[in-house]
Amino acid sequence: MANDLTQTTQRSLDEQVIGNLERLREQGLEMPPGYSPQNALKSAFFELTNNTGGNLLQMAASNQEMKTSISNALLDMVIQGLSPAKKQCYFIKYGNKVQLMRSYFGTMAVLDRVTGGADITPVVVRQGDDFQVGMNGPNMVVTKHETKFENLDNEIVAAYVVIKLANGKEITTVMTKKQIDQSWAKSKMKGSGPQKEFPEEMAKRTVINRAAKSLINTSNDNDLLVQAAKDTLENEFDDERKDVTPQPKQVVALEEKLFSNKKAEPIQKEAEDVVIPTDFQDENTRIANVPGHPEIEQAHPIIKEAVSEPIQEELLDVPNFGREEGVDDVEEFDDDDYPF
Repeated sequence: MANDLTQTTQRSLDEQVIGNLERLREQGLEMPPGYSPQNALKSAFFELTNNTGGNLLQMAASNQEMKTSISNALLDMVIQGLSPAKKQCYFIKYGNKVQLMRSYFGTMAVLDRVTGGADITPVVVRQGDDFQVGMNGPNMVVTKHETKFENLDNEIVAAYVVIKLANGKEITTVMTKKQIDQSWAKSKMKGSGPQKEFPEEMAKRTVINRAAKSLINTSNDNDLLVQAAKDTLENEFDDERKDVTPQPKQVVALEEKLFSNKKAEPIQKEAEDVVIPTDFQDENTRIANVPGHPEIEQAHPIIKEAVSEPIQEELLDVPNFGREEGVDDVEEFDDDDYPF
């Protein structure tokens, strides 16, 4: 019965996302060369079924709000040309909603696409390094960075990324360790998990996201791609305006699954009753949060009722396909498999 619900929900979501994507393609949306939305969706459905938050497709079968959020996340994924199989993105459950998160690789892929081709080099600066910056007009540049072998285990004091665009322009973004810590404090991980275990790679990821924000906001690329990229970037941080219930333990567990080869304990969550307010009874939910495209908006009346959020049980063994799946009794990743 559970498998039937999962398969039915998967087919419904697949039809919605592919249908909406085709309408957007007719309006000029272009996919990256060699990108297969169908293959990306298959790997996404595997990820959603074997998520640290539980079988999200099964939950969505009886929860229209969750199903709509999954549809939005999947559409954002294919618009950006991302794939969980390439460790470019993953999904996190917050309350009754599911959000798409980009990984280190995913942000670099999006930057390469919105800039028309870019060489992206993130670097950390450690205590004892000879590091100097200067100004090139209004822009900060790195004028010197020399390190030594004995500095490699020293504390990180800064991070920077140099982005060389196809037109020859070079953009440098520098963040001090204090700025990095402040960014982590605002994120949904709150400076825990992989940020403590893998500070170098997470510092690089943070400075790339900082650079990505300005490049995406100033891009003249397709508005749909830019909006999807911005929405996914904003999912990294807490936002009181969003109607979600953050679950920090699930965020930390999923990030540790991506960034570590250690085994994590399954997340236990007590059941709680969630009552849908009266004012949501006749609300129309949006399949894709894309401004100016009402043709991909569909009405889904939400019936007022009390529902019990499922209790996450211990996850079954998940096959290791060389991807970020790895919570509980999952085979350890090799050193080369860290999805930074």
